[in-house]
Amino acid sequence: MSTFNPSASAALPVPEAVAALGWTDASRAQAFSQWLQAVAPQHALHPTSVRVASADASFRRYFRVDGATGSFILMDAPPDKENSEPFVRIARLMTQAGLHAPQVLAWDEPQGFMLLDDLGSQTMMQVLQDAAAPRRQALFEQAVDALVRWQQASKPGVLPAYDEALLRRELQLFPDWYIAQHKQLTLNAQQLGQLQTVFDRLVANNLASPQVFVHRDFMPRNLMVPNDPGQQRLGVLDFQDAVYGPVTYDIASLMRDAFASWDEDFCLDITVRYWQQARAAGLLDFEDWHSDFGAFYRAVEWMGLQRHLKVAGIFARLTLRDGKPKYLADTPRFMGYMRATASRYRELTPLLRLLDQIEGEQAVTGYAFGRV
Repeated sequence: MSTFNPSASAALPVPEAVAALGWTDASRAQAFSQWLQAVAPQHALHPTSVRVASADASFRRYFRVDGATGSFILMDAPPDKENSEPFVRIARLMTQAGLHAPQVLAWDEPQGFMLLDDLGSQTMMQVLQDAAAPRRQALFEQAVDALVRWQQASKPGVLPAYDEALLRRELQLFPDWYIAQHKQLTLNAQQLGQLQTVFDRLVANNLASPQVFVHRDFMPRNLMVPNDPGQQRLGVLDFQDAVYGPVTYDIASLMRDAFASWDEDFCLDITVRYWQQARAAGLLDFEDWHSDFGAFYRAVEWMGLQRHLKVAGIFARLTLRDGKPKYLADTPRFMGYMRATASRYRELTPLLRLLDQIEGEQAVTGYAFGRV
C-alpha cells in the first residue's frame, strides 16, 4: 500500500475543496490534501471534485472524488482513534468469498487515509424508502444471497471469536449506559439479579448456535445498490468489526434494523428464504433447525434481543459521551423489538417487566427505582 511523507511539501496551502470538508484539525486537513495530490496522478483523480460522502458512528469519514474512469471513495480514519488494518484484511476476505466489497487502491497507514473503489451512490436503505414491493423484495433477496455466500466461506481462527466475554461486554452496555447514564436510574438487587438471569439465558442460547463469519452490522444502511445495472451484487460496507460467531446474528441484524422497521409478515418471509438457503448450504445442521423453522426463528429472536440491548447502550453512549444525539431518536423502535420478543417467551418475562418500568409503559408493580 502507498504511503506519503508530507514533510517535503508541508507549506502547501489547502485547496478550497478540501477545506470545505469540515476539518477540526488544520494539520490533518493539510496532510489529507497533500496525500490526495500525491495519489491523484496514478489513479487519474480530480482533487477539486472531492466532497463529503458520509460519516458513521465512529471517527471515520468518507469522501467521494471524481476520476477519469468514474468516482472513488476516500476514507479519513485518524489512526489514534481507528485501526484500519481489520478493514483492509476483511475487505480482502469478503472479496475472496465472492462478495462485492471495496477494493483498497491506496492506503497511507501511518496517517489513516485510504482510496477505495466506489460501490455506489445509494445505500439499500435509501432505495427502499421509495421502492415498490417487488423492488423491496428483490433487494432483500440479494442481501440474503450475499449473507449466505459470506457465511459459506467461514473458517475458525480467521476472525476474532464472538465469545462469552464479548457477548457479556455488549450486554453490559444496556445497564451501564442506557439505564444508569441515559435514564438516570439505579436498579435494586432483585432487578439486577433478574437482569443477569436473562443475560445468562441469552448468552447460553447464542453460544450454542453454529458459528460462522459475522458481519455485525449487516443492514440496509451498510449495503450499497450498485450504479452499474450489470452488477447484480449489493456492495457491502462497514465490516471492520467482523467476528466468528452465531449464525443467527446477521439475519437478525438485517430484519430487525435499528433504523427502520418492516411488517412482521415480510420479516418472516425473508427469514424463511434465508433459512431455506442456509440449510441447503449446510449452515443449519444443528438440533432441529434444519427441519423446524420455528426453532430456528426462536434463536433468531433471542439473538436479535441481545443485539438490541447492546444497541440501546451504544446509542446512549454515542449521545452522552460522543455528542451524537441523533441515534437515540430511534429508541422507540428497538424498545419495541425488545418488548415484542420478551413478551413471547416466558423465560424473558422479567426483562419485559423491567422494560415496562424503565420506559413507563405501565404502572409500577413491585419495582422501585432509585434516582442516581
